[in-house]
Amino acid sequence: MKKLLLSLLLIVVFAVPAFSQTMNMPRKEMDYIYRMGHMTDMYLRNADKIGLTDEQISKIMPIHHEMHKKQARFKADVKIAAIELVEIMEVKDFDIDKANAGIKKIADIKTAYSLDMLKPMKEVRTILTDEQFQKIKKMQLNKRIGENRHKR
Repeated sequence: MKKLLLSLLLIVVFAVPAFSQTMNMPRKEMDYIYRMGHMTDMYLRNADKIGLTDEQISKIMPIHHEMHKKQARFKADVKIAAIELVEIMEVKDFDIDKANAGIKKIADIKTAYSLDMLKPMKEVRTILTDEQFQKIKKMQLNKRIGENRHKR
């Protein structure tokens, strides 16, 4: 019964339009926002390929760690909010206003995270040269093309 309720909850959480800016974005853009914490992973993993200097790496690393901390907090906050929503919806005649507030809380957490990740992402990108940024863009494009080939 709990698995069924949790499944229904997840459908509600991800299917119901919640009252935030990010919920109006296409799924592809949402995925990009939630992966921002991992973008610096790609930069650092491919430091040699894109030509990062030791100085650039030493500037990116603290930002990278902060982004991962924010991402961990975000995931935990969303999970806690989802558990709270399940608690609200466990009863047969649950309070619709409380459920709406729970869904809005999840959307607000996602919006706050997305906005909070923009500044460090911008900061990391200003450390890159134009040439390095273009190399990263090309690597991302090649990765997406490879992923799309595997989906077919």
